[in-house]
Amino acid sequence: MVFKFIKGEFIDVIEWTDDSRNTMVWRFERYGNAIKYGAKLTVREGQVAVFIHEGQLADVFEPGMYMLETNNMPVMTTLQHWDHLFNSPFKSEVYFVNTRRFPNLKWGTQNPVMLRDPEFGPTRVRAFGSYSIRVRDAATFMKEIVGTDGHFTQDEIAAQIRNIVVQKFSRAVAASGIPVLDMAANTRELSSIITEAIEPTLTDYGLSMPEFYIENISLPKEVEAALDRRTSMGIVGDLNKYTQFATAEAMRTAAATEGGGMGAGLGAGMGMGMGMAMAGQQAAAAQQAAAAAPPPPPAAAVWHIAEAGQTLGPYSEADLGAMASDGRLTRDTLVWTQGQAGWQKAGETPALARLFASMPPPPPPPPPAG
Repeated sequence: MVFKFIKGEFIDVIEWTDDSRNTMVWRFERYGNAIKYGAKLTVREGQVAVFIHEGQLADVFEPGMYMLETNNMPVMTTLQHWDHLFNSPFKSEVYFVNTRRFPNLKWGTQNPVMLRDPEFGPTRVRAFGSYSIRVRDAATFMKEIVGTDGHFTQDEIAAQIRNIVVQKFSRAVAASGIPVLDMAANTRELSSIITEAIEPTLTDYGLSMPEFYIENISLPKEVEAALDRRTSMGIVGDLNKYTQFATAEAMRTAAATEGGGMGAGLGAGMGMGMGMAMAGQQAAAAQQAAAAAPPPPPAAAVWHIAEAGQTLGPYSEADLGAMASDGRLTRDTLVWTQGQAGWQKAGETPALARLFASMPPPPPPPPPAG
């Protein structure tokens, strides 16, 4: 910060160079010296000079070089009642306001934000990010925020802006209806919503927010753990196969463990226990498979026929039906099948009697010749 004096009593040059990078407002200290009429005022790019005269906000100077005279200090001239050419020194406070962008300011939710998620129901989220601010209206900023602070830094306003950001973020996220799992893909949309919600308040302060970023939105640890388990289940697929694989891997690891004593015994015991568990799982799976499978169909009966002292066959029931139709099988034909005590007539066998149901009985014998 630099201020220069001419030889004598009055200030001749008014300027400010900032090397702190965090100063928003700096008051030009007069140290009891008045400002000389016609003094040179230098306002650099990214600065605005504000004159305060007797507690009232007077003239505001944009970037440029000025000779302080009545023609470029209209408000000061009115306040001083300079109705004629003025060439005497005057006293006035000069504040330089930094109008450049102040980037990389941090924000974050100190407490989790409650919301209703369409998939998880009531849940909580945390978030953090960064933003930048700049002075839009130096006069408003001086009146509403700075007051008479002669060295105002970004840290003095950052906490207040952070509280506003968190409040607007909480409301915007709770009312957005965006599922938690989709928020990462919609951070730009959420940032725009929050920026628009904050803008009216910042305007009242004479500030603007050129940038606002949501860097991360996270769930509570217990919810993330449950989500990880759910994701793992989806990746595993067949739980039985995965359990068998995991058990086999555990047995292999236990068998490969070196060392003796209790450690080895414990490893062997774990291996045996895992093996028994795996065997039990396999047996249960086999029982489930057996219970689920339908019973095999019964074996079809086959038949044999006695004809001219010989045994013919075997024949299926369908074969016997065809033979009954063409007369090769009659009611008196002797038949036999496994489980039958002996040869029986086909017409007297219950399993074959239906084959002759639609056939007429044998004709009666002819009458004797007379």
